[in-house]
Amino acid sequence: MPLNYWKVSIVLQPLTDGRNAYEVSIYNRDVRAAVKGNQSHILFGDHWADLQFQDVHAQSETEARKLISRRYPPDQGFVIEELTALG
Repeated sequence: MPLNYWKVSIVLQPLTDGRNAYEVSIYNRDVRAAVKGNQSHILFGDHWADLQFQDVHAQSETEARKLISRRYPPDQGFVIEELTALG
């Protein structure tokens, strides 16, 4: 599966199992560098130069970071700028 198959989506489900909701702001540093140089990244769209927001449900902030890092790997240029507990 190509690396650019991920789509940002909002999780809208009730929390009934003790998990907490977190909002994560994330961008791709490689895309930012490419866009700054008036180029496009070979795999990821230019929108990744800007902050993208993703909601995640997790038991803790640490687990939330792990879940996001699995979906948006740091070694592919993704950077978590902020993680905020919701509610």
